[in-house]
Amino acid sequence: MILRRLSQSLKEQNWTAIVIEFVLLVVGVFLGIQVANWNAERVSNKESEIFTNRLREDLRIESWNYISLNSYYGNVLSNAEKALAALEGEAQLSNEALIIAAFRATQYGEVVRYRSTYDELVSTGSIALIKDPMLRKTALQIYNGLAYENLKSEGINSRYRITFRMKMPLNVQNAIGSKCGDRPQDFGDYSDINTILDYPCTTGLSPENIDRAARILRSDDVFIELLRLRIGDIKSQLGNAQLFLSEDVRKNILSIAKEKS
Repeated sequence: MILRRLSQSLKEQNWTAIVIEFVLLVVGVFLGIQVANWNAERVSNKESEIFTNRLREDLRIESWNYISLNSYYGNVLSNAEKALAALEGEAQLSNEALIIAAFRATQYGEVVRYRSTYDELVSTGSIALIKDPMLRKTALQIYNGLAYENLKSEGINSRYRITFRMKMPLNVQNAIGSKCGDRPQDFGDYSDINTILDYPCTTGLSPENIDRAARILRSDDVFIELLRLRIGDIKSQLGNAQLFLSEDVRKNILSIAKEKS
């Protein structure tokens, strides 16, 4: 309509009308662009809010994974050191306490990863929607590190674990696993996180079975050698897990872990 009037005014050389209609045309185009930009920004901000909240919730779970897994391997390590000290004659353990510690030293942990939000952001090239630079940095280091995978691989392929599981009677392993194995842990329950695998227990085995199992451990020096190896490997992998994350990211993980859903 404006263009038609502008064309008519040009034919009639009505310069006042031409100026007014041209200004109206420019203002209309400008307002249209501004409205479009405002709407696009509003949509982008809404997407940013949604993805930020989703990513923060995923990272809250990943923070639990990180803290609980570190604590869990701390339990495995302390049991390995306890069993080694007993076998080397540097500490006194009852036969039952020895076989429990030796079994717990075979354990490994794994977690379910929550990375769908991060993967969606990366695959669509939308990581810039996360405006918080510290949150973005935390996600990049958590999801691109190999700490979880390396710890799991070390545990599965541990020569100590394989040897123990081959030589120890199955009924002994089943009894210890049932009575003294990993305790179920509620997500976010940090009050009891240090005792997932390290808590008082009894196996329920007969004294004869306990003594026979302890003799297997005490009579073969290969358990001493492989316990030393397992201890070194766990310490190495836990150290590497720290190296994957910068100090500020580790602090942010602890901060996110305390948040409520």
